[in-house]
Amino acid sequence: MHFAEVNPMPKAGGKWNTYEISAKGWEIIVVLNGKETSRVRNSLFVEGPITLQHGAGVIKFRKVAIRPQ
Repeated sequence: MHFAEVNPMPKAGGKWNTYEISAKGWEIIVVLNGKETSRVRNSLFVEGPITLQHGAGVIKFRKVAIRPQ
């Protein structure tokens, strides 16, 4: 399922990137390297598990932190 389109797609491959993902009620905001790339409001995301995923290729995560706001 696709909930929010990112256009234009940021050039983020081949380097470390910083994501900040804020989930507040029905709204999720994704910031990549200081620039907002996606914002979605959908009641499907009010509660549930958190997961990290990717589409293809090698991906590594470091310094993952979850904090209440």
